[in-house]
Amino acid sequence: MSFNSFGRVFRFTTWGESHGPALGAVVDGCPPGLTLSEADIQPWLDRRRPGTSRYTTQRQEPDTVRILSGVFEGRTTGTPISLLIDNVDQRSKDYTEVARAYRPGHADYAYDAKYGRRDYRGGGRSSARETAARVAAGAVARLVIPEVTITAWVAEVGADSIDPAAFDESQIDANPFFCPDAAAAERWAVAIDGARKAGSSLGAIVECRATGVPAGWGAPLYAKLDSELAAAAMSINAVKGVEIGDGFAAARLTGEQNADPMRPGAGGPEFTANHAGGIAGGITTGQPVRLRVAFKPTSSILTPVDTVTRDGAATEISTKGRHDPCVGIRGVPVVEAMMALVLADQKLLHRAQCG
Repeated sequence: MSFNSFGRVFRFTTWGESHGPALGAVVDGCPPGLTLSEADIQPWLDRRRPGTSRYTTQRQEPDTVRILSGVFEGRTTGTPISLLIDNVDQRSKDYTEVARAYRPGHADYAYDAKYGRRDYRGGGRSSARETAARVAAGAVARLVIPEVTITAWVAEVGADSIDPAAFDESQIDANPFFCPDAAAAERWAVAIDGARKAGSSLGAIVECRATGVPAGWGAPLYAKLDSELAAAAMSINAVKGVEIGDGFAAARLTGEQNADPMRPGAGGPEFTANHAGGIAGGITTGQPVRLRVAFKPTSSILTPVDTVTRDGAATEISTKGRHDPCVGIRGVPVVEAMMALVLADQKLLHRAQCG
């Protein structure tokens, strides 16, 4: 069985393939009466859109969204919201060799093993192209949580990290890498250019922060906000690791170092640290929710790699076509969208149980 939906109360389903005529999402459970038009969605899609610099895939897709249902007279009706994005720049001939042999690191063999057939054109459903639908759905989710501000950035490309002391939020949208450190962005330009020219690719780490989240969202044990965020992030194509708060670094701390001390405050407890990433026991504490997401290097590369054909014969493959030399860069708006989708769902779940 395949699962193409995510969420409990605020639920979305994505559909479509990389080289199909279109892709999109159906958002269900959205409260009625919210102001919504294509103009509320398009800016978020423009941030993820391919072909905006030489550091991303040169596939030219306008990613223009259309709302097909769920909105009347400019407001949501409470019924399913259908969002459609046309594919206009497919070049399926680039994937002739992929039809014959599997790309190592990609989902080619895994899909074939599961279904007995696969859409080899750009990876079909396993392509990062699918994430455009998530970003569109995430734009709707943001309307449900106006009290929350979500900001993501690239914190590392390859083995080169930003300098936390040089963090400047105004720089995030001022360079093609969503990088808050101007000096790191200059280094990354050289590194990514080098990988692209060498026919290779680089991985990246994306950090995401949600502020304004009130205490109390989430649930204990089997529906922890931690697990919901981890599942959402791990569902993104090319993601191989997720951390909440200090994540794995917490294992190297002592109990007193890892504690988030509290002091009395005018509106409730005030925290002097946030190692937990704004979540304790699966429930938000009112602190910023912090998430780190690791993207592997793009699997489609020009460098020849050993593989096998569908018939099991040894060969090697070099993937032609237009690919991101660092897929994590365009992962920033996708991570933001998944954060918004999870938090919108958690807000409605909290309201349903606790009023």
